[in-house]
Amino acid sequence: MIVAMQADATEEQINHICDRIREFGYAPHVIRGTERTVIAAVGPGDKKEHIEQLKSADGVENAFPILQPFKLVSKEVKKQKSAIRVDEITIGDGGFVVMAGPCSVEGYEQLMTTAKAVAASGAQILRGGAYKPRTSPYDFQGLAEEGLKLLAEARRQTGLKVITEVLDTEGVELVAEYADILQVGARNMQNFALLKKLGEVQKPIMLKRGLSATIKEFLLSAEYIVTHGNPNVMLCERGIRTFETATRNTLDLAAVPLLNELTHLPVIIDPSHATGKRSLVRPLAKAAVAVGADGLMTEVHPFPELAWSDGPQSLRPEEFARMMHELQPYINLRQNEMN
Repeated sequence: MIVAMQADATEEQINHICDRIREFGYAPHVIRGTERTVIAAVGPGDKKEHIEQLKSADGVENAFPILQPFKLVSKEVKKQKSAIRVDEITIGDGGFVVMAGPCSVEGYEQLMTTAKAVAASGAQILRGGAYKPRTSPYDFQGLAEEGLKLLAEARRQTGLKVITEVLDTEGVELVAEYADILQVGARNMQNFALLKKLGEVQKPIMLKRGLSATIKEFLLSAEYIVTHGNPNVMLCERGIRTFETATRNTLDLAAVPLLNELTHLPVIIDPSHATGKRSLVRPLAKAAVAVGADGLMTEVHPFPELAWSDGPQSLRPEEFARMMHELQPYINLRQNEMN
């Protein structure tokens, strides 16, 4: 259920409502807005008698059930978009954040060349896989901690923040030691043990949509992270598996405005994994701005034909620079409309 407090509600009244919510068997989550405080009571059922009792308490403006199966990530609980801070970068404040870099960290020269190129073209966050979950056990699996160290060095040299994937609960603390944002890949979207563990980490999480996941399943996975203590979650639409074979996956552009209707979490688009074709990345990057995404993740490699993974979908540095130049009018137009 949701308990909306009056604008002038005191801390004592807020704490009293939290205590009553616990007595009823729910977990209270206090969400402080610019005008008023809302308390989400999460637990099995929304009993009518509990709602009625809370309505009559001092400092309460209203109480009502949450209709969506996902609670804390729902716009019913928080109308305003969540803005996730990564030091001086904010994701979800109406701007457009670009994450770019190689699919896999292959070595010092490859990573530093790519990092410096994407930074020069305007990217704010460096992506790169130190651990690579691959369909075939014979494919390159990543450099592991050595890859994490190279990402940290690239951050030192360029000022870019780092996002990289974590594969399992055992690796969470190590990846969090090096990365600014932890990524959950599509194959792990419903790895609930991992999601719970990430709820204990106070670093932003980017959750990628599973290959065949519905929007409801996607948001319930995000709910696992938030209910376990970490509200800093962003969602990534990276294409879903359909009957179509002309592209690697099918980018669900409709998911972006739909997610913006249903949730307050920021939404990122990954056109590289969605299409598997570098020729389609630039037009879909423009579409990401148009449909209301908060950011973009793309793969960039200095020599895609030599890439150890995902070469066909990786932009060359000059192609990435061109894309960033072409995106700017779309970003400016959206910001003008918001103002």
